[in-house]
Amino acid sequence: MATVDLPKIKNVEEYVQQTAAEAKQASRVIARAPAAIKNQALIEAARRIRKNKANIQSQNELDLEAGRKNDLTPAMLDRLELNDKRIEGMASMLEEVAALPDPVGEITDLRVRPSGIRVGRMRVPIGVVGMIYESRPNVTMEAAALCLKSGNGCLLRGGSEAIHSNVMLARLLQDALASLKLPREIVSFIETTDRKAVKAMCKLSGLLDVIIPRGGKALIEAVVEESTIPVLKHFDGNCHVYVHQDANEAMAMKICLNAKTQRTGVCNAAETILIHRGRAGDFLKDLLGELKKAGVEVRGCQHTQALDKSVVNATEDDWYTEYLDKIVAIRVVDSLDDAIDHIETYGSHHTDAIVTEGYAAANRFLREVDSASVMVNASTRFSDGGEYGLGAEMGISTDKLHARGPMGLVELTTQKFIVLGDGSIRE
Repeated sequence: MATVDLPKIKNVEEYVQQTAAEAKQASRVIARAPAAIKNQALIEAARRIRKNKANIQSQNELDLEAGRKNDLTPAMLDRLELNDKRIEGMASMLEEVAALPDPVGEITDLRVRPSGIRVGRMRVPIGVVGMIYESRPNVTMEAAALCLKSGNGCLLRGGSEAIHSNVMLARLLQDALASLKLPREIVSFIETTDRKAVKAMCKLSGLLDVIIPRGGKALIEAVVEESTIPVLKHFDGNCHVYVHQDANEAMAMKICLNAKTQRTGVCNAAETILIHRGRAGDFLKDLLGELKKAGVEVRGCQHTQALDKSVVNATEDDWYTEYLDKIVAIRVVDSLDDAIDHIETYGSHHTDAIVTEGYAAANRFLREVDSASVMVNASTRFSDGGEYGLGAEMGISTDKLHARGPMGLVELTTQKFIVLGDGSIRE
């Protein structure tokens, strides 16, 4: 099984700067490209993904083998794997992004001023988007697709654990661009595992317009600390499901189990379940039994421990933790106020859900929980660009400026004022 041919790099900083400069130059081409050409490039990339499935999986297996040798958890290996379904999902995602409306060039808020000029706003690409991410190789394709469709160049740096998969995917997309006589450098990838590359990217002010880190909290904090470029932050997903006293128990059971167990190693999986004291009897007992059947370790408050001796005592740190594994924290609370206080104290402002039959409780939860996505009677696992109709996402921003929540095409653009006159002068 051959590995991808990685370049031999003597000076990482120079290599990163040169690659970014090439992406900057190429970004001018994609910024003015018509939607039809961008869509054609995405569709061609989808065709190449399907055609090269066996090659992609052979490179992915190299990454999986290395991950197993390095004792990656089952959840992290799951994030890394590119099975048939996920490869088809990447190809379908490219086609979905191609089918989305192109936001570039959209003019809004055009109005006539007393002077006779017309003032409006035009949506334009950001420029060059730098992205630093870990584990999931399909992020390479999602990020590149969204940047391309929104008229941005991109400079991508994936995690070392997925280097073979990432390079293979990036080169397939570059081949698709080249087949349409578009610069390969529109999608630029840092083909080294040297950690110096991350620091070098963070210092590329003037070449990169924004950096989006996507991964563990330590990675994001390091990028924020190092960067001289604006950073759109995707902090950890310490997500909650709160079961209110009037919740439908069958619905609550289904949502809690889906939010925790449908896929554990992702940022929108529930890490804490809050149960109103009015549901802390039979419902909580049944929930603990179902979680045990699913192989989930429960760390709970004293009330939860009293119901099941296998429940581990939850420490203060547990309420803050994004496990990304088959572990969940459970706490019994006395009221909706206590649930909201817990989420605001310990949560990461990513995604939080309430299960309730009451309009008043749902409305308060929606208004008062300060997270990028807030849900009523739905699993936190829906917090995803594809599920929201964005085609894909660059990540889920827990910032408030300029984008919040799943970042799709519109969030990868900005607006500028345009003024239309007819020989207009200011008196």
